[in-house]
Amino acid sequence: MPLTVNGKQKRATRSLITALSGLLPIALGVVILHWQAERSLQENTALTAQEAVRQFDLMLDNTALAAQALLPLAGQPCDNATQLALREQVTRRPFVRATTLSWQRNIYCTSLFGGEQASDVNPSDYVEGTLWLMKSNPVTPDTALLVYRLVDADKAAFASIDGYQLTNALRLISRYTQLILQVGPHWLGADGNVRNLPMPTFAVAHHQLASARYPYSVDAGMPEGEVWRYMRDRYPALFSLVVFFGVLAGVFAHWLQKRSSAPTHELQRALEANEFIAYFQPVVRGDTRQWAGCEVLMRWQHPKEGLVSPDLFIPLAEHCGLIVPMTRALLRQTAARLAPYAGCFDPGFHIGVNITAQHCHDLALVDDCREFLAAFAPGQVTLVLELTERELIEPTDITRQLFVALHQLGVMIAIDDFGTGHSSLGYLRNFNVDYLKIDQSFVAMIGADALSSHILDSIIELSGKLDLGVVAEGVETVEQCDYLAAQGVDFLQGYLFGKPLPIDEFIKCLVSH
Repeated sequence: MPLTVNGKQKRATRSLITALSGLLPIALGVVILHWQAERSLQENTALTAQEAVRQFDLMLDNTALAAQALLPLAGQPCDNATQLALREQVTRRPFVRATTLSWQRNIYCTSLFGGEQASDVNPSDYVEGTLWLMKSNPVTPDTALLVYRLVDADKAAFASIDGYQLTNALRLISRYTQLILQVGPHWLGADGNVRNLPMPTFAVAHHQLASARYPYSVDAGMPEGEVWRYMRDRYPALFSLVVFFGVLAGVFAHWLQKRSSAPTHELQRALEANEFIAYFQPVVRGDTRQWAGCEVLMRWQHPKEGLVSPDLFIPLAEHCGLIVPMTRALLRQTAARLAPYAGCFDPGFHIGVNITAQHCHDLALVDDCREFLAAFAPGQVTLVLELTERELIEPTDITRQLFVALHQLGVMIAIDDFGTGHSSLGYLRNFNVDYLKIDQSFVAMIGADALSSHILDSIIELSGKLDLGVVAEGVETVEQCDYLAAQGVDFLQGYLFGKPLPIDEFIKCLVSH
């Protein structure tokens, strides 16, 4: 029996669980990869900013050395010797594009034009009086210029770095990162243009670092979406692995549900759909062969599998904890179907129902039995609860209270399949029982196996000494029937008297008897 046919809602639930099980590791993997990529980009931008500051400090160190060497010449005539000294610093110092001297805030001598051009100096153009990031200069009007200024009273020396060198440094250092050089309100990007606008916003891995020696700073960062682009370019193999594990988790979850959860859900679905129905097998008196009662047996009328044997679903119902509500439904169904025909019963007609250890965990069984008996006239039926031995019933305070309450209600207790379970004798000692039901394996050996006959006789003798009623199950031949009747067995049950029948057929047979 596959036990896999579920309703639409259950299939949808299983599909949802399968999808979530597959998507969860993928989502978790993507989150981890995103975090790792973001962390890597943060580290990259931090290293980029550090390297940019190191390079620009190196450039400015050379301009500072040039300015220091030229400062003593400021105020002297702009003759050939002075101009040669200016040009010598441009030649000797890396990154220095031009040098200039000023006296009393008036530029009067340059390495490019000598003393031919003069202009005034505005100290406010220089950040902290030291650095000025210019948009352009007369020599290269489309190229930025970074000017370093060294002042001593009325004397000042200037050394400048060409914007082409600055732009190249920005491009080379920031291969995967956007980098900006900022001096005061002006900033220079990798395109070589100086702007006096608000700084651009970096959505990813923004890192700002100021020089400890010169009044400038660098900003490194990346635009929005760069993390995903980085992940796509750097982690294709890891992405494939994450998807593989996601699919694997989904397949495993689907298999696990079909293996363990689906049968439980199927039983729950069948219980809600009232697919568990009652079959009735007659129990006759050993002396007169008159019908004295019946045992109620549960069957599953599956919509696709047909009638399912209890051996296939009862153990599963006990394992998953559904046996109690299934038994409650069976009692209600039995009462509803038999009550209209109660007039056909002899007074005290026995109705036997199996219970397990799970029924003995609380006193709810008492209410179920009371509800069942209320459907019949007082004394019309006798409810017999048959203790099965698939699970051990522990003799706790609750179980003792339960059996006392059941007896007070008029319910009788029988030990089912007596002689085959490990706890039968223990039940006799710990619980107040009324009947022993002899297992059909002993009945089948009547006339064929002497040892089994001795055991059978011993059980019958034991029941007599304990003043207990005896029911023999599995009676199939006249020989077995006569032997048991001769031994004084109270009740007989088996195919010789009738197989388990649905309610309509059972009522017809009951009326005829």
